[in-house]
Amino acid sequence: MAGAATTEPAAANPSPPSTLVVQAAGAVVRPGVYRLQDGARVIDLINAAGGPTPEADTQLVALGATLTDGVRVYVPKVGEAPPASVGGTAGSDLGGQGAPVDLNAATPEQLDSLPGVGPATAAAIVAHRQEIGRYTSVDELLDVRGIGPAKLDALRPLVTV
Repeated sequence: MAGAATTEPAAANPSPPSTLVVQAAGAVVRPGVYRLQDGARVIDLINAAGGPTPEADTQLVALGATLTDGVRVYVPKVGEAPPASVGGTAGSDLGGQGAPVDLNAATPEQLDSLPGVGPATAAAIVAHRQEIGRYTSVDELLDVRGIGPAKLDALRPLVTV
């Protein structure tokens, strides 16, 4: 019997990985805008930016936090007063004063920095996010233990999804 020919299906072209566009700022070697693969962490952005400078205070940065598209991560210098939401994955500006905190990316520490949100409420916001997946509306904070209409009204200008 002649050798049987076998054909294998053509390999499907996998879809290209999703790309994030994120900004590294502050005490990094090469501040700027970087394209990273979806799922990248803050440490990946800092490394892409050449790493922290010798005067960087990386203890104030959530290095393991997952990045979201459009975020700005700010690495403060030692002794520098940390911005309201120092880098991890919070908001469209992880470190800029007055930038809204992204409920889908914020660390408990970043949430705790919001007025009226203490450690227990910050933990409840994160736990609710883990339970429901991504927040799709700021109004979903009403489903979090410890947040009522008045607190939601106070938080609304300070947070985003």
